[in-house]
Amino acid sequence: MVRTVIRRRKRSLREQDVTVTDPPKVRRAVTAAALGNTMEWFDFGVYAYLAGTLGKVFFPSSSPGAQVVSTFATFAAAFLVRPLGGLVFGPLGDRVGRQKVLALTMIMMAASTFAVGFLPTYAAVGFAAPLLLLVCRLVQGFSTGGEYAGATTYIAEYAPDKRRGFLGSWLDFGTFVGYSLGSGLVTVLTAVLGTDGMTDWGWRIPFFVAGPMGIIGLYMRLKLEETPAFRREEEAQAQARTENDAVEEARQSGKGRLKEIFTRHWQAVLICMGLVLLYNVTNYMITSYLPTYMSQTLGEPETTSQLLVLGTMLLVVLTITTVGRSSDRWGRRPVFMAGSVALIVLASPAFLLIRQGGILLPALGCAVLGLLLVCFAGTAASTLPALFPTRLRYGALSIAFNISVSLFGGTTPLFASGLVEATGNEMVPAYYLMVAGVIGLVAAFFLHETAGRPLRGSGPMVETPEQARQLVARSRTTAGRQARDVWLRVRHLWRGPER
Repeated sequence: MVRTVIRRRKRSLREQDVTVTDPPKVRRAVTAAALGNTMEWFDFGVYAYLAGTLGKVFFPSSSPGAQVVSTFATFAAAFLVRPLGGLVFGPLGDRVGRQKVLALTMIMMAASTFAVGFLPTYAAVGFAAPLLLLVCRLVQGFSTGGEYAGATTYIAEYAPDKRRGFLGSWLDFGTFVGYSLGSGLVTVLTAVLGTDGMTDWGWRIPFFVAGPMGIIGLYMRLKLEETPAFRREEEAQAQARTENDAVEEARQSGKGRLKEIFTRHWQAVLICMGLVLLYNVTNYMITSYLPTYMSQTLGEPETTSQLLVLGTMLLVVLTITTVGRSSDRWGRRPVFMAGSVALIVLASPAFLLIRQGGILLPALGCAVLGLLLVCFAGTAASTLPALFPTRLRYGALSIAFNISVSLFGGTTPLFASGLVEATGNEMVPAYYLMVAGVIGLVAAFFLHETAGRPLRGSGPMVETPEQARQLVARSRTTAGRQARDVWLRVRHLWRGPER
């Protein structure tokens, strides 16, 4: 009897506890989620490469240095509302579903980016022009507050446990493809139209491209189904409501979820913020600030600096899925820790190479920064969602991610350009990266390894029915051994030591 009770307490997996993924659905999920990131970062690439041009169009009365700072201040303003977007879209995604919220954020991102192409210039309407640009950026920032966390959650909840790193890396593959498309388009337009042509009217063209991209992305997201993990959680919540469980209903409310995030999962929130800081400071330093740093601060030709950063992004695109696959094999924690140490050691040498001028040495410095960035980019999408349980995943990740991005990531170009302007020290960006590396190393040290394991609050996910049967069989064997060991210990205590 005792042994039966013990065996029941050590219940093994059942076949219905294991989710067998559908490969076509997984591919659609990854593609649709990545396309939204492509759209988001197309805008970032355009804005970063047009920073000098937009400064002339919307802030013409300022000095060149102040124009750049003003443009990046408008860029950073979008990040100030991202936590608000995260507070709205994250918990909403946990309550009504990931797919619905991702479709809504796609509409808002595409519309606001498209609208920038129609804005009047400062010469036409005066101070209203930068205000309208600010409004568009705020809408972009608000919608983006629910985008990355939702997309990572969606892919993580569809991916098999043993391939989550590889499949998650495609999300940030979309990120850098979008950035490369946006920055590449600006580079081509600058070469064809020249600086004057871009200032007059050419700057509008990249923003017009966002419209068709948004329509395609919206169509794909509307075709998606909810994730298996969310559907199971929704069924559990419906059962609790049917049983009139007042305590459970309080937990499911918006206030209940927020309270639980910051009281029961505050350590995961801090780890998430540290890893996001590491990733996004490196990311925005390279993608948003480096083109302007090389052209405005170092005096390199705009086309040269744009091509160097574009080449860096292509290097990231070519290597990111390899890093994601490696994290499935070696673990997320070792990749983050190795990347953090490398950032601390190599940030200064990389910027020293970039400052040498010419093509070869700056290209080498940019390549070093790109390989550092890919350590975090290829691992983030599979690491961050695994920090939180299913019922809170979208909301907790949205809040932690966007607070960190707003305070540290999106403000990186503004702080870096302001510090360089104030101190005259061209190595400030390297020191900034080194500090980010130290913070990221601390966060990675406290990170629990999740590679190959089920998400918190979810059952195992495998690729084939055969894998499911093997997993159930191993679980039964393990449960039986655990029950036997406990029974032997109980019997030993009951009978006393043999003499």
